[in-house]
Amino acid sequence: MAPTKIRKAVLPVAGLGTRFLPATKAVPKEMLTIVDRPIIQYVVDEARNAGIEHIVFVTGRNKHVIEDHFDIAYELEHTLMERDKKSAMALLDAIRPAPGTTSFTRQQAPLGLGHAIWCARDLVGNEPFAVMLPDVLVKAEVGCLAQMVHTYEERGGNVVAVDEVAPDQTHNYGIVDPQDWDGGREISIKGMVEKPAPGTAPSNLSLTGRYILQPEIFDLLQTQETGAGGEIQLTDAMIALMKTQNFSAVAYEGRSFDCGSKPGFLAANIAYALDNDELAGQIRPLLAEILNS
Repeated sequence: MAPTKIRKAVLPVAGLGTRFLPATKAVPKEMLTIVDRPIIQYVVDEARNAGIEHIVFVTGRNKHVIEDHFDIAYELEHTLMERDKKSAMALLDAIRPAPGTTSFTRQQAPLGLGHAIWCARDLVGNEPFAVMLPDVLVKAEVGCLAQMVHTYEERGGNVVAVDEVAPDQTHNYGIVDPQDWDGGREISIKGMVEKPAPGTAPSNLSLTGRYILQPEIFDLLQTQETGAGGEIQLTDAMIALMKTQNFSAVAYEGRSFDCGSKPGFLAANIAYALDNDELAGQIRPLLAEILNS
């Protein structure tokens, strides 16, 4: 029997973005731009390219601009039409979700990623779903989530994306414990640990911010006690779910950028600019000039 189709994705966007103050005092961190579009747009595009039909945004106060970004901007679009700006209109049409394919719910208190996912429980319902952290961009020929959906369709269960990190950096990440890993891209896993103490990590495969989860995770999050930082941790709930359901990891093809950090955000801007046919020829000499000055 084929696994249930992954139709919905949850995007937790309620974070305060304190690492980017003062830029994020009035502008959500998800709306900071990578080249010519906000970070959140890249993540939504990845979801849609993976076949996601409905996106649930878990938001917080002062995040209404995210909802506005995916809505009609009447004054702007009317002006573009009057001025016959067809290419600009086509661009806006392409990024606008179809009516009824997005939902927004509030996470009223900063109680962690697990709590944010739990807030989407009624919008997701009793079906498997994806979770995509908007801080993480994955630049790939085939989107990271699409690669995960392929594995899910073969194996079912739960799927997480992983990336190899330097062994001396494993204490900074959630790390999975693989089962008989032969170096392939699809990995059965038997455990995971959040930020293991140096020298104790079961592997160097870190969780990357993309998940496909079965709906039973909501029951676990409902009663989940607070963990690290006094927050409800998604990793703790996944560890509990692993006792009764199988988990697979995908060592995806592509490169990830942690856009929640300043170095990762700047690196993503450079990488995406160099991949832009209109900009690459201008950016390369500018980078060389800056590095040599």
